Amino acid sequence: MPDPFSDEARLVAEPVPGDNALALSVSELSFKLKRMVEGEFGHVRLRGEISGYKRATSGHVYMSLKDDAAVIDGVMWKGSASTLAFQPQDGVEVIATGKLTTYPGRSKYQVVIERMELAGAGALMALFEKLRAKLAGEGLFDRERKKPLPFMPRVIGVVTSPTGAVIRDILHRLEDRCPSHVIVWPVKVQGESAAAEIAAAVRGFDAIPAGGPVPRPDLVIVARGGGSIEDLWAFNEEVVVRAVADCSIPIISAVGHETDTSLCDHAADLRAPTPTAAAEIAVPVLADVRLTVASHSARTERCARRYVERGRERLDGLSRLLPKRDALLGPQRQRADEAGARLDRGLERRVTNARSQLGHAAGALRPAVLERQAESARDRLAATWRLVQSLNPDRILERGYARVTARIGGETLSSAAAVRAAGAVSLRFRDGTVDARVERAAGKTYVVEKPEQPSLL
Repeated sequence: MPDPFSDEARLVAEPVPGDNALALSVSELSFKLKRMVEGEFGHVRLRGEISGYKRATSGHVYMSLKDDAAVIDGVMWKGSASTLAFQPQDGVEVIATGKLTTYPGRSKYQVVIERMELAGAGALMALFEKLRAKLAGEGLFDRERKKPLPFMPRVIGVVTSPTGAVIRDILHRLEDRCPSHVIVWPVKVQGESAAAEIAAAVRGFDAIPAGGPVPRPDLVIVARGGGSIEDLWAFNEEVVVRAVADCSIPIISAVGHETDTSLCDHAADLRAPTPTAAAEIAVPVLADVRLTVASHSARTERCARRYVERGRERLDGLSRLLPKRDALLGPQRQRADEAGARLDRGLERRVTNARSQLGHAAGALRPAVLERQAESARDRLAATWRLVQSLNPDRILERGYARVTARIGGETLSSAAAVRAAGAVSLRFRDGTVDARVERAAGKTYVVEKPEQPSLL
């Protein structure tokens, strides 16, 4: 019988007398430990620093809580994580409430966090400074990003609670100074979903197209009344700060009282100490604008009148320096008189020359001269006619010749080849014309008037 207390190694496990401990499976042991831990530590509150914070695509959050001597893993399911009033970050000290459990798949224990808060105001300020340094490092607070505010915005968008005193103060102040078209985007300014609603409102105003049914604001005011840093924390959330920094519409941040400062104030184009001050900054006093316009109008009128008066004085001074009219026009008048006299003399010479030329031409038109010119022209015409008669091609026909022409076209044919090519011809004699055609017989060409009486060509 084997000794149960022997250290000798055995190849096959065998029952040992007196040993009633059954061999447990790994799963059995893991679940026993799970029930024991959960039964002993059903509810715990832990204080520690967040490390390795990560949000999965499923919405669940995984992290570790640590202090100077130990580390414990933590998980926060999606439903609980959505209720967080702040954005957890590594290095922030928190107090987590939940229950301790084990994770058999990894042989480790962890705390399932149901609620998590910052561990006092110091931790909140540490988170504030850490987030401020992060966003400032990205350039979200740079002065170069600030946009100028419009002098007199036609439409003002206000992101705030619709039921608080803030919106009433803003509307009353705008009405007193310069009545404007105001669009209020109601949001929560405190609580779990406040940051998401504020960011959505800012992005919503920025997404309104120009010229659409809803007027696009020229200026946006993000406002909230005073409160503790916990009350104002929604305006420190990263999602709000990025929405304000990315907005293409100029934004005035008026969160809290004058001594309160939020990260939204740093990202906005201008910070107002109070919501009422934001309304004062947003628009000028209408009465002051009207007074300024009237003052500019009066100054413009005085300047124009002074300009006209000075111009008239300069004109009067210059007119006294100008010579008199007779002195200016005297030389021109004299030149005009001289030109008129030359014109008269020139016309008289022209008429005299014309009379002389007319007399000479009239002398050339005497009857004797005209008769000699007519006889000379008659002689030239007779000579020309004789030349024409001598060149007439039909004149030679009186001597017994005939002229051969093509039946088609009528051109004169002067060779046997042209006659053969024409086929049908006309023979013109002194007393008439005979139509004929060209035929070939026994290797010879004939021009015949009738087929039975051919003539050899």
